[in-house]
Amino acid sequence: MRRTKNTKRFNFRVVTDETSHQAGANTVTISVKDHDLEGKGYSTPTGVSTPGQVLTMTVKEAKAFQNFLNKTFPSKS
Repeated sequence: MRRTKNTKRFNFRVVTDETSHQAGANTVTISVKDHDLEGKGYSTPTGVSTPGQVLTMTVKEAKAFQNFLNKTFPSKS
């Protein structure tokens, strides 16, 4: 399965292969989009994200991150 979600600043991609047991077959990737021709990146209070930066993690790591985010930012229902 391949799924993508794009926002103004980021591209998110999930690639899973249920039949593969090879390392790296199931990954989640977050990449920073280019936003201007100067390539200055996005400045935030916690640091700078430079266009082209990529973070890749396993699905297991992504699920741990998701659990952390869900506990930190619980949904309001």
